[in-house]
Amino acid sequence: MSDVQIHVSDLIPCSVVIEADATFFNRHEGLCIFHAPKLKKVLTYAFIESETALIYKTLRNNIEQHGFIVLAAVIDGRKGIKEVFADVPVQMCQYHQLMILRRYLTMNPRLEAGRELKIICKGLCDISRSEFELQFVQWCDKWADFLKERTYNIDGKWRYTHRRLRSARRSLMTNLPYLFTYQDYPELEIPNTTNYAESIHSKIKDLLRVHRGFNTELKHRLLKEILAN
Repeated sequence: MSDVQIHVSDLIPCSVVIEADATFFNRHEGLCIFHAPKLKKVLTYAFIESETALIYKTLRNNIEQHGFIVLAAVIDGRKGIKEVFADVPVQMCQYHQLMILRRYLTMNPRLEAGRELKIICKGLCDISRSEFELQFVQWCDKWADFLKERTYNIDGKWRYTHRRLRSARRSLMTNLPYLFTYQDYPELEIPNTTNYAESIHSKIKDLLRVHRGFNTELKHRLLKEILAN
């Protein structure tokens, strides 16, 4: 990790809910930001070569050393990041969860079980925890035997026939405790997605596409100016 920057000079330290998110401009060049939606400010960021829990831990330490108190965090669900915020409420970005499910189910699931799960998850952002859990549990029960089906090779070795559906189920089971945190703490006004942070990343990517010829130093200088505002 290199070049961690703090932009808090014009802000009075306070308690914040943060959106923590990373994006990559190419294979080995990316940006990780901590954005405070209520303040509409990027509190800290790092230019990164890979996304690790250490990056998030360092950025959290940075803002806390400057007097900010993290009340809750919205994250994309990458492995190890939840542990960085284990002492505060964590919201898994529902948009990222939907993207994970789309990868496993595809846009047009071939199997009935996949089509049913897609319909259930389509309402993820507009449903209560109890309603979603009920629908998901009912789906799991209905298709339990189906998901246990195995395909055997000539040599006698086997694999689960519906591995992508099983992966979709596992993803939801793993992230379910964090998908509706925003409903558990209404007083904190936790966003259910990292959309604010994503919009910043999107604007930066659009700008970099226009200035493709910039070398790394010029690119970083440009991004620092944008993120400081």
